[in-house]
Amino acid sequence: MSDMLDLSLYICVGPSHCPEGQIVDVARQAAAGGVTLVQLRDKTSGTREMIETARALVAALTPLGVPLLINDRVDVALASGAAGIHVGQQDMTVEDARRLLGPDAIIGLTVKNERQANEAPVDLLDYVSFGGVFETTSKKNPDPPIGLDGLRHLAGIVRERCKLPLCAIAGISVDNAAGVIEAGVDGVCVVSAITQSGQPEAASRQLAGIVRDAGAAKGAAA
Repeated sequence: MSDMLDLSLYICVGPSHCPEGQIVDVARQAAAGGVTLVQLRDKTSGTREMIETARALVAALTPLGVPLLINDRVDVALASGAAGIHVGQQDMTVEDARRLLGPDAIIGLTVKNERQANEAPVDLLDYVSFGGVFETTSKKNPDPPIGLDGLRHLAGIVRERCKLPLCAIAGISVDNAAGVIEAGVDGVCVVSAITQSGQPEAASRQLAGIVRDAGAAKGAAA
């Protein structure tokens, strides 16, 4: 599996999150500001359009050393040259994704509850994401937010099982990012805090600093 993964500041981009026609530009600016991983999440476009967007993102992000993942769609990842995919509990199984993408692709999985934390196929994954942590307007979540206590509990379960990097998603901003890191994960995945900021590079730089400082404080206290 991949050895190029840094999910300290992870961002989701797509037509539902970015100003029209600005997906690639938002991602490029965010990467310049310190984003370390980008996911294309697109639930509305046709396959051909998704592949074109993904290829443009790969071309923009590769020179900056930032990998691109595709939400759920293995076919789009393969056609575009993306580094891998992120799957949810209702998407393609991790086992099938790994078989199709091979051993070098990055594959991440969302975990929402204790059962999923205990059953996640950690030997086939590159990272685990928890959420949603807080309420968010970026995505309609059928499950209630897990909050910081829930995040701490789920992260603890997975930490007992493996040494994979962990992140958290939903409702994370400059106001709560430090608390999310303190709750037991290595990074944060954000959407509107960067894509809707109007200043993706500046917003990313600010969040990257908060995550870095919170991680250093946690390490010093350990």
